[in-house]
This record gives sequence, structure tokens and C-alpha cells, in this order.
Amino acid sequence: MHPPPPAAAAAAMDFGQNSLFGYMEDLQELTIIERPVRRSLKTPEEIERLTVDEDLSDIERAVYLLSAGQDVQGTSVIANLPFLMRQNPAETLRRVLPKVREVLHVAGVEMQLTAAVSFLTILQEESVSVHTYAHSFLQVILLHLDHRDTGVSNAWLETLLSVIEVLPKETLRHEILNPLVSKAQLSQTVQSRLVSCKILGKLTNKFDAHTIKREILPLVKSLCQDVEYEVRSCMCRQLENIAQGIGTELTKSVVLPELIELSRDEGSSVRLAAFETLVNLLDVFDTDDRSQTILPLVKSFCEKSFKADESILISLSFHLGKLCHGLYGIFTPDQHLRFLEFYKKLCTLGLQQENGHNENQIPPQILEQEKKYISVRKNCAYNFPAMIVFVDPKNFHLELYSTFFCLCHDPEVPVRYTIAICFYEVSKLLNSGVYLIHKELITLLQDESLEVLDALIDHLPEILELMSTGGESSVQENKLSSLPDLIPALTAAEQRAAASLKWRTHEKLLQKYACLPHIISSDQIYYRFLQRMFTIMMTNNVLPVQKAASRTLCIFLRYNRKQEQRHEVIQKLIEQLGQGKSYWNRLRFLDTCEFIIEIFSKSFFCKYFFLPAIELTHDPVANVRMKLCYLLPKVKSTLKIPADKHLLQQLEMCVRKLLCQEKDKDVLAIVKRTVLELDRMEMSMDAEQLEKEKQQNDGRPVSDKTFEKKRRDTKTPTTLPKSIPISVPGPSGTSTPSTSKEIKKSKLIRSQSFNNQAFHAKYGNLDKCASKSSTAGYTSSVSGLGKTSVISLPDDSFRTRNASSTPTSFPSNPSLPSTSRGTGNSVDPKSSGSKDTQPRKATLKSRKSNP
Repeated sequence: MHPPPPAAAAAAMDFGQNSLFGYMEDLQELTIIERPVRRSLKTPEEIERLTVDEDLSDIERAVYLLSAGQDVQGTSVIANLPFLMRQNPAETLRRVLPKVREVLHVAGVEMQLTAAVSFLTILQEESVSVHTYAHSFLQVILLHLDHRDTGVSNAWLETLLSVIEVLPKETLRHEILNPLVSKAQLSQTVQSRLVSCKILGKLTNKFDAHTIKREILPLVKSLCQDVEYEVRSCMCRQLENIAQGIGTELTKSVVLPELIELSRDEGSSVRLAAFETLVNLLDVFDTDDRSQTILPLVKSFCEKSFKADESILISLSFHLGKLCHGLYGIFTPDQHLRFLEFYKKLCTLGLQQENGHNENQIPPQILEQEKKYISVRKNCAYNFPAMIVFVDPKNFHLELYSTFFCLCHDPEVPVRYTIAICFYEVSKLLNSGVYLIHKELITLLQDESLEVLDALIDHLPEILELMSTGGESSVQENKLSSLPDLIPALTAAEQRAAASLKWRTHEKLLQKYACLPHIISSDQIYYRFLQRMFTIMMTNNVLPVQKAASRTLCIFLRYNRKQEQRHEVIQKLIEQLGQGKSYWNRLRFLDTCEFIIEIFSKSFFCKYFFLPAIELTHDPVANVRMKLCYLLPKVKSTLKIPADKHLLQQLEMCVRKLLCQEKDKDVLAIVKRTVLELDRMEMSMDAEQLEKEKQQNDGRPVSDKTFEKKRRDTKTPTTLPKSIPISVPGPSGTSTPSTSKEIKKSKLIRSQSFNNQAFHAKYGNLDKCASKSSTAGYTSSVSGLGKTSVISLPDDSFRTRNASSTPTSFPSNPSLPSTSRGTGNSVDPKSSGSKDTQPRKATLKSRKSNP
């Protein structure tokens, strides 16, 4: 298990008001110091010394700068060494690398660090073979391991540890292992012996057990008994890697005795290292070793921990989960109880010392101690799921509920943040007992810190599903009674997120709200959440938040089966967004249309949103028309032939109008690309409707049971088998030639019209086609479409009674326009597939919208 990320990391990119003022002050300071900076520019003599002949090649320039340049230029060359190796490895090794060796002998800290990184990059990029790398770079790395600066020495050590992974055994033995014998002696510096410890830990996995036992383990034992506690601690932490390389038997006979001795060391850091290594190696030891050797050590360590340094408590609290897992089944009942009480004590460590003093009045050492206590409680929260397994979930209420309550109400944000991260794991472990922590869920949802809320909502849908289906209240009608405060807590959480500057938390919360149809009733959603989604879409200034609200609203609508409520939502979407005065709202309407195409059936979109969407081709704002052009291929994908032939004609007329009348060059360019894409698209065909019409044309009766299937929300295949005969009734109901011929003819005509408009010999003069006499009649028909167009629309299936014809401008009365397919496909299954539905006429009016 790994520790949770720090609470501050979740809000690293969010800027508060105070930080913004801080940035403004910094900018003001920069303007103040701008003049002195300009006065301190390089003199002509300095510029002359820094100038290099531009005709030099990269290799020659690098050699010159390393030989005669300044330190900053040499550092730049070394940083550029991986590029030179990729470009010309042979010349770089022959001419540049020797100069790098010379410079590094007297180089400063910055150049040394840069060289260590560059050497590692060359290894990772495999610019040369392993043999060449070892021959050219290894000795340079080994030479600088003993650098007097600890940071430089550690940087070269990290490079060497990566090199050890790829070097062959013989090279490792001669170049690294053999010299290590002398470097690990007491006569060497502490830094040299520390480096030897880490190298030994890495070498163990590269040799066989016999070599390790004969050549490496003697060095390991010597360093474990070093006179310096730093060396003993460092070697102790490498024993885990060594144990993995030598196997179980040698670990029990060699490593375990050393760990036992180090666990009794006089140095607290050595004892801590021994304890952590023992915990990490628990799986290696058998049951006898755990019960007879390790358990007494752990017991002694826990008893002495409160008397020792607080850092030991921090480590102990962090490893409690592994300890419980590794020693599970070994504890006696008395030991089990004592260990549990020890954990409970750690969970409240420092809370008893709370007082009302001002933080400025508390001594620094007390503040530091309280910070360590907070870390202990945070680690306890992190290990809480492991403790549930330790006590058995059945005993949670009796043994751990009070501790869980304290962690959820802890006064420190990092503790509550960590328990919020673990809340989902706790819920899964409790299973049928999840109802026990309902109140704590509400508490964390109402937490004043948005960091806690952000951590909780990562798994909010899964938590709510467990809450609604698990426990004693698993019956559908009892869902809400088990979570009486859930809805107020969710709405309050959203309002707090909206009022903050942390829009990512707000966006995430709105996305998670999409699970609510599975948790609460549609009436609750309609009255408590739907209008809020509208408000966010209309008023929020953050685009990702608006889109999240739009998608969640579409999901709410998808699962709402009440006709009146659905009717009202659709009407609001069209009137307040699609026909809104603000172009920003109209853009959000197109986003909503995209979500509707994704979530709903094709027939639903065609019935309610097809015409309002393509009506935006008349929008006065270029950005709206441009966004619509990008959406048109998805809009066309919702159509089916032959049922939606009239809608396809509407779409083509809108595209032709854009081609001829569009004045904005960016929009026109997108229109032309969209025409190509639309023309390449294959139309979906309604097999059910085609079979109906085929049987009608053949004079056979049609069985209603054959076609009384529910429309699923899946996409219809784009093509049908060629063996299916297809026919389409004419306008007057008479039989016509096969639909396949008609489709080919229609596609040919459409392709010709698009090609004539989009790919005319005079490609750049399409916007002037309205003035050409050859297209006078066509332009007249298009302009006529912009004013009025009579189309057939079936009855609105949201109403059981017949609705009167309504204009597509969508007035505020309850009736909605319907542009469904000729088959009468709708949400109401009773009216689906009805042949008796009489079409009605509606007038499509162009809307004048203000940007």
C-alpha cells in the first residue's frame, strides 16, 4: 500500500484571491527591477568572449566551448550531450567526451549534476551499445561517486544504479564488485561506505546465490556492524533487496539474525529501519518465525514507541496495515485485543491536548509535535480498511465504529481527506452493514473543506449504489428512507463547489450526479436537481462545468418517464438555449444536442431536436454556425431512409444555403469540408419499415405483432444485406421502383449538387453563386426556404390526445413540434409503429437571434 497523495496536491492548479494578488505584486516588483537589469547587460568585451563562429559544426562548437568557453557554456554543452550522441555518436565519443572528462575534474556542482543527468539520458535512450557505454562512460561515473558534495555524489550514484541494471556480470564483477571491497572498509569515508551499501543492495539481484554468499554477504555483515549509525541504518534498509536475491533459506539464516540484532540497536533510526524491513519481509518468513521471533519484536516495538521519538510513531502507524495482514491468525485473543487498543489510541493521539490557545502562543516544539500527531492520525485513517479486515466486518459496529466516527470528525483536514479517500473501501468491506456509516457519508459531503469533498466524490456513484442497495433497506421503495439527508447534503455540496474557485471539483461533482437516477426517484431529481442544471448551463462562466451540467441534465431526462416533465424540459432546452438571445446559450444548445445524440435514440433526436438544431444555420453569429457545421455529420447519422427522407432534404437545403450565402471565410471553409464528409456518409435504412412497405406493395396483410417491438437506444446498422428487396411508397401511396435505385439516384443528385457548389472550377467564388444566372432558380428556392417551408410532421407522442399543429418557433404553450419519422416512432410504446397516425403541417420559420 502506498500513502495517499497530500491534500494540497488536489488543489495545486486552483488559484485563490490571495494568490492572485501575490502574483500582481510580483509583477509590480518585476517592473521596478527592470531598469537595473537592463543597465547590467554584458559589456562589448564580455559579448566578444561569449561569441562563437556560426560556421562551426555542432561537434566543433562543443569542443571549442569546453576548451575555451565559460562555465555556463560548458554546462550547456554537457546538457546537450544526448543530442550530440543521437546525431553523431562516433565523433562525440572521439572528440567531445574526452573534453568532458577533463572539464569534470574541476567542474562545479551545477555542471556535475548536469553531467550525471546527461549520462543517464544517454543510457536510457540507448544511443550506443552497452559495451560501448561501459567502456566510455562507466569509469567517469565511478570516479565521481566520492565527490565531496553529497548532492553530486547521490546524483552519480543514481546514474550508476541504473547502469548496473544493464551491465553484464563480468563487467559488474571487475569494475564494481571487486573495487567495492576496499570502499566498504572502515578506513574509507562515511559517504563512501553509504554508497557501498546501496550498490550492494543493487548487485544482489545480478549474481547467483553462491557468489552472493561468498563475496557479497561478508561485506553486508561488516556494514551492518559499522561504527556509524548512519551506515548501519542504510545497510539495514538494503536487507530487503538482499533477501529477495538470496532466497528464503539464506534469509532465515543470515538476514533475520542481523535484523534481530539491529532491532535492538542503540540508534532509534537503526531500530526504525529494522522494524520497517521486518514488516516488508513478513511474507518471506514462515508461521513459526512470525510467531516466535517477529511477533515479540513487534510487541516490544509498539510498547516502547510512545516513549520514543514521534517519528517512530509515524512509521509504525503507516505500517499497521501490512503488520495486521502479515501477522493475521497468529495473535492470541489477548494480543489481538491489545493491538486493537493500540491502534485506537493512535487514532486519537494529540486530540486530548487540544486547547483554545492561539497558535502564535504555542511554543514551536509543541507545534512540531502536533504536526507529527496529525501525520499519525492520517496514517491510521489510511490503514482503516485493513483494520476492518483485522477485526472482521461483522464486529465493526462494536469494535471500530467509534474510531471511524472520530476520524470523520477529526479537526484536521488531512485526516478527514484520507478517510474520505478510504470511504469506498470501507463501504465495500462492510457490505450489508454499510447502513452503519450513512451519517458519516452525510458528514463528509457537508465538510467545510472542498479537498475532503473532492476526495469523496471520486467514488461517489459506487458509494451511493452500495448505500441504496446494501444493508437492511435494500428494497427499492425504501431507498430514500435509508438516506433522509442525502439530497440536502448533495445540493449543499454542489453550491459550495460552485461558490469556490475550484471549478474542477465542481465539474467532477456534476459528472458524478449522473448516477442519481439509479439512487433516487425521478421526482426528486426533477424538483431538486434539474432546474439547478439549467441554471448552471445558463449562468456559469466555466465551459467544462457547463458541459458537465448539460450532459448530466440529458441523463436526467433520459431516465425521466413522466411525459409532462419531459415535455417541459425539452421545451426549456429549445426556448432558453436553442432560441436564447445570447449566442453563448445557443452554443450550449449544440453541445446538448451532441449529448442527446449520444445518449438517446436516433428517433428521439429527430423528433424533437433535429429542426431546432439545423435552424441555427440562420444564426447571425459565425461561431454558432461554425459549431453547427462540425455537428452536422452526427446530425445526419440520426436519419434513416425512407422514414426521414424529408429531414434529409431539409438538411441538404441548409447546407446548400450555407455554401451560397455564407460570408465568413472560416465558416465557409468548414462548410466545404463538412460537405465532403456528409457526401461520403452512408445512410442508415430502417429494415422494419422497409419490410412493412414491401409486404404492403406485395398485397400481403401486415401482422401488428411482428412490428410491436420496443425501440432500443442502440444505433441502427448503416447498411442492409443486398438480398433484402426494398421499396418505398410514393407521395400518393402508390408503389414505386426499388428504394435502392432511388437511393442511388438521390445520392447521385446530391453528390452532383454538392460537387457543383463545393468543387466548381471557380472554387473561390462560391459565395457569389447567388448572383449567377445559371443558379437563379436554385437561389430563389433556397431563399424561399429561409422564409417558409411546408413539411409533414406526425403527432406528438408525449401526449395521448391529438395535439394541434404548432409552429417550429416553439411558443411557451405546452405543445411541442414533432419531427418524428413517418413510422410514428416515439417514447410511448403504444403509439410506436402506428400506421394510422395522420401527418400534420407546421411552418418552419427562420429565427432572428441576437448574438
